[in-house]
Amino acid sequence: MLRGMLMTRLVKNSDDGFTLIEMMIALTVGLVVIGAAVQLFSRCMNAEWVVSQKSEMQQDMRASSDLLNQDITLAGAGLGNAALALPSGTGVKPVYGCDQTFTCNYINGAAVAFPVPSGSTVPYLYGVVPGYNLGPILNVTEGPSDIITLAYTDGVLALPCYVVPPPLATNLTATAVTLSVPSPLPPTCTLPSGLAAPQSLLDPVVGLTPGDVIWFTGTNSKGNSAMAAAEVTNVIQLSPTSFTVDFASADAMKLNQPTATSGDLAQLVGGGAPQAARLFVITYFINVLPDPLGVGPGTPRLMRMVSGHTPTPVAENVAYMKFSYNIYNGTVVNTYTDGGLSEGVTPNMSSSINVLHLTMRSQLASTAGYQGLDLQTAISARNLTFTNRY
Repeated sequence: MLRGMLMTRLVKNSDDGFTLIEMMIALTVGLVVIGAAVQLFSRCMNAEWVVSQKSEMQQDMRASSDLLNQDITLAGAGLGNAALALPSGTGVKPVYGCDQTFTCNYINGAAVAFPVPSGSTVPYLYGVVPGYNLGPILNVTEGPSDIITLAYTDGVLALPCYVVPPPLATNLTATAVTLSVPSPLPPTCTLPSGLAAPQSLLDPVVGLTPGDVIWFTGTNSKGNSAMAAAEVTNVIQLSPTSFTVDFASADAMKLNQPTATSGDLAQLVGGGAPQAARLFVITYFINVLPDPLGVGPGTPRLMRMVSGHTPTPVAENVAYMKFSYNIYNGTVVNTYTDGGLSEGVTPNMSSSINVLHLTMRSQLASTAGYQGLDLQTAISARNLTFTNRY
């Protein structure tokens, strides 16, 4: 009988279910577990977001620093530490930051004039052209960013293997130069590895196009040394090995000025046959893409512009860039505004370029703001003034 009562009691209790207290305890424990799981998931997602943003920043930093290092290291190569005088005497200043389509608003909304040393009226192209405070202001506290321009000769297109054939009076004018491959090749000709003959000047990969800059060195009508930089405006093929390169006066960079008193191709007319080489004039600067929704400042990008060609992006979210310059005698110059002459130096006296800041930011901002990386390094300008201190 007792056994029957126990069984009845057990069956009755199981039918009653959980009490209110038991339900409250169970719900509380469940909420705690779910809350902990949600918090853990949120932290994992945040950690993954931070890692992905930092990974992207590091990739952009590598791309930016590698290209900067390459071009800064080559600054002045082939120029023999020369400061190249540009056209003057016409009131028209040669500029960079304009492409072959005459778009000139890339660098902080305007073209940039080449530096004119204090006390002079002649603009110069150096192996390195500092651009102190010529970039945009992306952070009011930091102030304007810098730009930097590097110049060196092209070692791929075998342009030095071409000569100006006779008669010079016809084939070398103030606005056009005829260039041909002679036989045998001139002593100045060094072919790139794997080539048996110079490339066509209209080669689809390495040939000349409008916006390229050609550096001519030779003599003037008085037999004195002379040089000039001119911007290509057209290339016409006369034969498989002969081309006429036009340097029309209405060029975007304003290098072609036939009436200039110095620094133009016209100064070589009447002299000996000049040598030619393609000159890379490479400018790094930051521009800002407009925000597609119009609700923010947009995305800052590091751009690379070669001579008179349309600039190409190197990396997005480069938010600040600043340089200083070590002169061979140990002086550190931060504020080149006139080519350095007012400080007793020129940019070609730089032994190294200090990247004071190359600042990256994350693509997106978290609740705590943008993630950031900042590179600081020094790069040897081995083709300018190099001093071995050891």
